[in-house]
Amino acid sequence: MAETLIAAGKEIRAGKLAFAVVGIMSTLLVYGVLQEKIMRVPYGRKKEYFRFSLFLVLCNRITTSAVSAGALLINKKTLIPAAPMYKYCAISLSNILTTTCQYEALKYVSFPIQTLAKCAKMIPVMVWGTIIMQKKYTGKDYFFALLVTLGCSLFILYPAIDDINPYKRGRESTVWGVVLMIGYLGFDGFTSTFQDKLFKGYDMEIDNQIFYTTLCSSFLSFCGLVVQGHLLSAIEFMIVHQECIFDVLLLSTVATASQFFISYTIRTFGALTFATIMTTRQLVSILLSCVWFSHPLSWEQWFGAVSMCFPLYYIENHLPF
Repeated sequence: MAETLIAAGKEIRAGKLAFAVVGIMSTLLVYGVLQEKIMRVPYGRKKEYFRFSLFLVLCNRITTSAVSAGALLINKKTLIPAAPMYKYCAISLSNILTTTCQYEALKYVSFPIQTLAKCAKMIPVMVWGTIIMQKKYTGKDYFFALLVTLGCSLFILYPAIDDINPYKRGRESTVWGVVLMIGYLGFDGFTSTFQDKLFKGYDMEIDNQIFYTTLCSSFLSFCGLVVQGHLLSAIEFMIVHQECIFDVLLLSTVATASQFFISYTIRTFGALTFATIMTTRQLVSILLSCVWFSHPLSWEQWFGAVSMCFPLYYIENHLPF
């Protein structure tokens, strides 16, 4: 009887894990392809590029905020903030800067380069963890993190010569791409570390943090668009190129779904399982983008990608993220 119950429990857990893996992989793969399509593929006969990355942030955050609020109301959970609002705003601001750097980087580097460069996030996370959470890391931990960063550097600094892809011609700039990706990594490391600090410091529901963080992000991104004078320009672009409306709506929907799949995975299986899934997702994203958008890879890039696999899995299975 006991063995039957144990077997049944394992089957249920395996089913939940499969649900989480399929959910994260499918939503984030679609999200990545849509993200590159919107920012790097021109619209209309005049071949105009969508250049309003902060508007995409606003659409994503409004959608996620509305869905998380609905989830709180349906589940009859409190809408009262569990932490001071300025702490939600700190996460929101760093998250907006993270996402903006990510979108802007696509104007200068291809999605495969950007995706693999994200694997270098261990070092900024370790630095922020030391500053904010007072965590301690060994020399071996930093050594393997450095190996991952070196692998990423090879991938970024030695791109293949691409004379075939018309969308890439004239839009690659390694210097600006690297600067934006460094900004992305720094802000992203702060965001995840400060979120971890809030979860541990307050009795906070996942939906509660998602709602107030995205609500603050919606307000900040809206203000940013108004200050930049890009809000009406972005709306006008979408009116002229109505096919872009569908892409943005789908991007926002997928971004919202991915956020809840991520939260479900971390709550059910922990950060270690989630990190492994995300690593697999990044590698699959690179291959999918290379096939879909015809990105050639040089032998240096292949060497960099292969050389970082072992240290990447070592770090994600040993560091206390």
